[in-house]
Amino acid sequence: MPDLEIHQYDVTGSLGRHLVLDPRSLAYRRRYGGEPLRPVEWAPKVPVLDQQNLTTQGIHTSQLFDGADDVDALGSCTGNAATALISILHTAEALAGAGLDVTDPAAAEAWAIGLYSDATHRDQWHDAAWPNLDCGSSGLGVAKALRGRGLVDQYGHATTAEELGALLQTGPVLMGLPWHAAFSEPGPVGFVDADPMWQSSPLEGGHEVCLTALEDVDLNGDGSLADSTVIRFVNSWSPSWADHGSGRLTVGTYRTLRSEIDLVQPRLDAAR
Repeated sequence: MPDLEIHQYDVTGSLGRHLVLDPRSLAYRRRYGGEPLRPVEWAPKVPVLDQQNLTTQGIHTSQLFDGADDVDALGSCTGNAATALISILHTAEALAGAGLDVTDPAAAEAWAIGLYSDATHRDQWHDAAWPNLDCGSSGLGVAKALRGRGLVDQYGHATTAEELGALLQTGPVLMGLPWHAAFSEPGPVGFVDADPMWQSSPLEGGHEVCLTALEDVDLNGDGSLADSTVIRFVNSWSPSWADHGSGRLTVGTYRTLRSEIDLVQPRLDAAR
C-alpha cells in the first residue's frame, strides 16, 4: 500500500466523497503546455440523476444487492458523477451493452449505485464497503472501478486551474471538493459560490461532481485563467436542483479550495 494522503468526511445521503491522493498519480498528471483554453461544453447522455429519494424513484437497494437493506439515500456521489462522465465517452449502444440504460433515470441511478459499490471495494485504504455500510468513496476509487470494467483505458490528473482547463478541452472531468453549507443553496443560474461569505459557512462533507463545461473564459495577461472564469458541473441531486440539476463555480473558488480538491479525468485515449 503506497503512502496515501487521506482526508475522510462525514458521509450523508447526499455527500459521500473522501479525498484520497496517491503520490504515484503525479506520474499521470496532464501538465499544461500553453495550448489555447477556450469555452467548451460536454453533454451527458444520462438524465440528471438523484442519489436521494431512492424509494420514491422505485429503487430498492434490497433488490440490487443480496443481503442489503432498503435505504432512501446513499452517499454515492462518486458513482453518480462517474456515471454522468462515462455517458459522455461512449455511445448509447455501448452503454446499453455495459448495462447502463440512458433513457431510464431510475435504471441509470441503480447502475450508478452499483458503480459506487464497486468503488468502495476498490478503495483499499479502509475495510468498509457498500453494501451494507454507506462508507463513501473517492474519485480515485471510482476511476479504478471504471477502468476495471473496461469502460476507460486510463485516467489522468490535474493540479492547477490551467491543467483543468486543458483537460476540459478533451473531455469531462471528475472533481471532488469539500462541500460548504452555502453551496447547497446556490444563487442565480446555479452559482454555488454566489454568497461572498461561503467560506464561513459550515463544512457539510465531501462531494463529487462531473465537470462538463468551461464557460466565460477570461485570461490574465500571462495567459493563465482569470479567477472570474466559470466552471459548470452536473450534480446528482435531481433536475430540480440549481440550474436544471447543474451548478457553477468560479476558477477563483477552485483556487481557494485547491488543496482540498482532486481532479481526475477517466479517458478513452485508445479510441481517439
